[in-house]
Amino acid sequence: MDTIDRKILAVLQEEGRLTITELAARIGLSVSPCHRRLRELERSGAILGYRALVDPAALGLGFEALVFVTMRQEDRATLLGFEAAVAAVPDVVQAQRLFGDPDYLLRVITADLGAYQRLEDDVLAALPGVQRLNSTLVMKQVVQDRALPALSP
Repeated sequence: MDTIDRKILAVLQEEGRLTITELAARIGLSVSPCHRRLRELERSGAILGYRALVDPAALGLGFEALVFVTMRQEDRATLLGFEAAVAAVPDVVQAQRLFGDPDYLLRVITADLGAYQRLEDDVLAALPGVQRLNSTLVMKQVVQDRALPALSP
């Protein structure tokens, strides 16, 4: 990946709906080579996809919690079962496996505290292998969906 590829990625992270002509103009390349590079970045997996960033509050999803999950046991079957089950929960918008304790960090978005309480009691606590859940509530988003630092100008 060279400087031009990094420029393409930096521009697309900020504004993913540019036409190929607009993108080429922004990075100082003609359309054809820009298009080839873009397709190669997509093919190689450097670009994972395109989507709109949606304000959760606009959808009535004004409650966010970070949930720390400690597993009862950490054998492969238990972890894979947990990961498959948590991936199927739509309210979990991000899930990360961590080193040490806790074992996982989940980012959960729901309509309100009551919806979160039902989700934790009925769904999250019942996921395979869960020993303990520890939640903290998000007061305010300070930095969100920032472009990757290696691509910032």
